Amino acid sequence: MPKAATGRRAAQLAGQRLDKETDGKWLADALNERLRNGETFDLLVVDAVRIPQQVQVLRQSGWSVVHVHLEASKDTLKRRYFAKAQVSKGELSSYEELSKNWTERHVDELGRLADVVIDTDRCSADDVYARVIARLQPRPVIAAPNVDILIGGQYGSEGKGNIAHYLAPEYDVLVRVGGPNAGHQVFIGGDKGSFNFRQLPSGALANREAMLVIGAGAVIGLEVLLREIADLALSYDKLIIDPQAMIIETSDVEWERKYLAGAIGSTAQGIGAATARKILYRRPDTNVRLAGDMPQLRAYLRDTVEFFAHCLSNEKKILLEGTQGTTLSLHHGFYPHVTSRATSATGCLAEAGLSARHVRRVMMVCRSYPIRVGDSVDGNTSGYMSQQISFEEVARRSGIPADTLVKKEVGSVSGRPRRVAEFDWAQLRRSLLLNGATDIALTFADYFSIENRKAFRYEQLTAKTLRFIEEMEKVSGVPVSMISTDFSERNIIDRRMWPEQGRRWKSKS
Repeated sequence: MPKAATGRRAAQLAGQRLDKETDGKWLADALNERLRNGETFDLLVVDAVRIPQQVQVLRQSGWSVVHVHLEASKDTLKRRYFAKAQVSKGELSSYEELSKNWTERHVDELGRLADVVIDTDRCSADDVYARVIARLQPRPVIAAPNVDILIGGQYGSEGKGNIAHYLAPEYDVLVRVGGPNAGHQVFIGGDKGSFNFRQLPSGALANREAMLVIGAGAVIGLEVLLREIADLALSYDKLIIDPQAMIIETSDVEWERKYLAGAIGSTAQGIGAATARKILYRRPDTNVRLAGDMPQLRAYLRDTVEFFAHCLSNEKKILLEGTQGTTLSLHHGFYPHVTSRATSATGCLAEAGLSARHVRRVMMVCRSYPIRVGDSVDGNTSGYMSQQISFEEVARRSGIPADTLVKKEVGSVSGRPRRVAEFDWAQLRRSLLLNGATDIALTFADYFSIENRKAFRYEQLTAKTLRFIEEMEKVSGVPVSMISTDFSERNIIDRRMWPEQGRRWKSKS
């Protein structure tokens, strides 16, 4: 482009002249000339193409092209252009004037040919980066035998419980880590409707034959655990608790209620305070109590590392259920609004006492719209969320009554109303990097459209939902293997193509 062309209007005129004279070939010629002059490129960003022929000629010239089309509403474009015009010389006076240009009027034609179209009204700059870089830097997928991990990819409450409940009949061993601050709700039908698991694995009702395990890194609320054991009528030979698991004391709960509940939106169940004591009070003369010290748990105590070694030697299939979400991780979340543990797949492996080399699949669960617990009564926030919206807006988009969503979306442990936001593509990318997911489970698909509740096969999902799933697979490089469409008996669309998959149906009673 001639050096004399400065400002938007001059660039438009120069570009139109070159496009007309060369039918869009001038761009490829200019780039090829730079290659002939000895320049090398790992990545070259062209901002921006004007007509479809420019992209077509680039592809025909042998360039590996990822064509990204960014779009936004007219109001947003007007606002952005006005802000740019305030700081840039040579710009046209208004977006309306800019829109009179032929290229601007026909920009949607480029979108129809693009490899990816991104709505920047609903995606931040980080989201755009996450979606584009996925096309340029695919991630390897590593899976090893016998242990599958179920992990949350957002802020928790992704619907892991129902996924675990569905998968449970395929496994010999169900393992849970974390503490009673995370409630995993499963649909059980009948008069009860649902069951909220806080300490035991969420598949315990779906697979009565499986061995249940609470690992050494777990933090136990004794009353919560004993109540769940009683509610499920578990026999002594179906539950193993590692003697090294930490016991929560009343003083732990009281401390968190005083210092954390209002400050960061903590559920104040004592997990963090108990964990801190386990670290700080490592002296023989302290009153730290582990599971091995509790008479009520004596019948369940067993070295879980040795038990897992036995299972692996005998080719038993293990499902490790993580709690909370990756972005709540103590180390990788938005500190200080984090939980007291590492919530990634490797963190859960460490707490359970399992080795990374035995991992076969990592199923990462993500909601259509991520949520966090609501702000505290004194106005303190529970932490960062990208592009927060309202449940009324979700209701408008989905067709679900707003009062139904507001009533439903409360914390299963805290009882506080939740906050909701647009899907965070940058968060997805970071969680993929931290967890090494082999599969994604998309939950709350009915929040895209209430029509998805009627879908029992993949092709019955709405067109918008199918496009979203395709984009998730492009960004992640791994399949969306499961889709949850409702909180009901038949709410999972199972698309898994696991070579080792073999469902073993077991009693859910």
